[in-house]
Amino acid sequence: MAEKQEEPSNTQNGEPDNAEEGEEKKKKKLRREDLPPFEIVTGERLPAIFFKFQFRNVEYSSGRNKTFLCYVVETQGKESVTSRGYLEDEHAAAHAEMAFFNTILPKCDSSLRYNITWYVSSSPCVTCAERIIDTLKKNKNLRLTIMVGRLFMWEEPEMQAALKNMKSAGCKLRIMKPQDFEYVWQNFVEQEEGEEAKDFVPWEDIQENFNYYEEKLAEILH
Repeated sequence: MAEKQEEPSNTQNGEPDNAEEGEEKKKKKLRREDLPPFEIVTGERLPAIFFKFQFRNVEYSSGRNKTFLCYVVETQGKESVTSRGYLEDEHAAAHAEMAFFNTILPKCDSSLRYNITWYVSSSPCVTCAERIIDTLKKNKNLRLTIMVGRLFMWEEPEMQAALKNMKSAGCKLRIMKPQDFEYVWQNFVEQEEGEEAKDFVPWEDIQENFNYYEEKLAEILH
């Protein structure tokens, strides 16, 4: 993977890529503030075209400014209950990781145990990482595993520190293997109505890119 990583767009952090000065900048700021803080798209299965583009574990991630988060929540009590679905950023002011804790699991019952697995198109930003850390510290009965397709801005020292702190808080961070992409395809991607389910077709460099990101994550978390 000789191609140098392009720093992902700042829109994932809620900032415009090319900030404009004067009145135009003020207008854009107002439009962002008018949006509700956690407006998201939710569902059980995401469109195949979104999966193929957003989850692809490329190093050069230009244009992939949304976060797609597929989740499995196993709640263990007198009876075990499993729920699943996906969240998608609707606009730059909302992050799927934040929305999960505000809409899917707004509070944890201390009498229950929660085993949660996320399959996310890219790793959390610093702000979302802080929310994850805070949630895990407050809820010792919650276990979170995050499987990521790509590492978001992994070269930044602040981002590396956030990933380390997530690990220290008990979060299990993993890079998605080809088999994990296949699992998401089978369980979270919608098939064409009236057609037989199609097999997952790995992209050409899926294994090479997994190896690349796994090595980078290991270096960060060592």
